[in-house]
Amino acid sequence: MTGILDAALCRYQRHSTTILRVSVGLVFVGFGVMKFLPGASPAEDVATRTMDVLAFGLVPPGATRPLLALFETAIGIGLITGFLLRVVLAAFFLHMGGVFSALLILPDEMWDDQLPTLEGQYIIKNVVLIAACLAVAAEESRHTTVITPRRRHALESEPRIAPETHPPLVVPDPGPRFTTREPGPRPSREPSARL
Repeated sequence: MTGILDAALCRYQRHSTTILRVSVGLVFVGFGVMKFLPGASPAEDVATRTMDVLAFGLVPPGATRPLLALFETAIGIGLITGFLLRVVLAAFFLHMGGVFSALLILPDEMWDDQLPTLEGQYIIKNVVLIAACLAVAAEESRHTTVITPRRRHALESEPRIAPETHPPLVVPDPGPRFTTREPGPRPSREPSARL
């Protein structure tokens, strides 16, 4: 039985980051779609008031909820499809910064005697989504390396050594070799007479 489980886990491991990415995307689409319907999301009030504060009141009150719904749904679709993943991940982390700022912006709703209220717990549980998207971002970074103009210039200005100009490999001399000789008469050092 453990052999079957090990094989299944090994197969899952190859796709684990994709499954993680799609799972977070589904969560985001679900919560984003709920915000399109007035009163359907339990976090709607906290989210809209936080966005009003972060936007310095520049977003009209009626537009806050649909904008949040659109933003979260777009992030979710981007995570599910993997399309423009780096941009989507940047948007995700920006959004999470806004979400967690509610803990400071609305302290009366978020905390009750240093303990998080239900709304506060609703926000704090997002650390799991952040950890998941950090894993996705790390995997994405491992597969794609962006070479900035500065890095490209540094790479181009480095001196290149042609393979044939490398110095030869020098193997150090191990020192004198001692051999043992069979006992017996020593050969004569006198030159042999020519006959």
